[in-house]
Order: sequence, then structure tokens, then C-alpha cells
Amino acid sequence: MEIKGIHIAKCHCGAVELELSMPNGLEDPRRCSCSMCRKRGAIAASVLLENLKIIKGEDNLTLYQFNTKTAKHYFCKTCGIYTHHQRRSNPHQFAINIACLDGVNPYDLEPVKIYDGLNHPKDTINL
Repeated sequence: MEIKGIHIAKCHCGAVELELSMPNGLEDPRRCSCSMCRKRGAIAASVLLENLKIIKGEDNLTLYQFNTKTAKHYFCKTCGIYTHHQRRSNPHQFAINIACLDGVNPYDLEPVKIYDGLNHPKDTINL
């Protein structure tokens, strides 16, 4: 699957739209085993902070943080879809929900590596 250049990502209802600059395509597609990611089930890929622009619905995003409160997880207030989060492993990056990318079927990416978020080195509090 070839995804390079500028790409649009949307939540399910379309209230939130992101413009992503992905010159290297899908970088580091992965699932994570942390308590949050296990429950949401998304495949994520990384983009630099400056390569993600919210072009619609910034006021329709809600923020969720837990445990160390380092990562910032964003969801559409209307449909509840997770669109992206600022990573705790690398705060200079966002992780994007690959399923939100227009024209991308996340099932075409299998197999996807699993990142051990359950034993994250930056954790100081266990849930």
C-alpha cells in the first residue's frame, strides 16, 4: 500500500479532519499492548508534530490522559473515534489512527508489529 505526500484523515462522522504530511509513507505501523490501546484496538503510525494539521473540527476533539498523563489522546466528541495522540515515547510525534486515513483499509497491513506499551519504560504508576 503506497501512502505518501499529503493525506486526509477523518473521524467516522466527518466532524474532525486532519491533514497529514507523510513524505515517507506510513512510518512504524504498530499496535500497542498498553491498557488504553488494547481496548481501542487501533493500528497507529507516526508523524512529526509539525506534519499534522487539524483542518476541521478542532473544537470537536476531546482530550483523554491517564497514568503518567504524558500522552494526549484525542477523540471526536460526536462519534467517539480516536483520531490521534501525542506520544509519550516520543513527544515530538503524533500517532495517527490508520483506519481514519481516507482510502486505507487497516486490514491490508497485516501482520502489524506489537509495541510493548504494557511495560513502558516511562511508566511510574501502574493501573
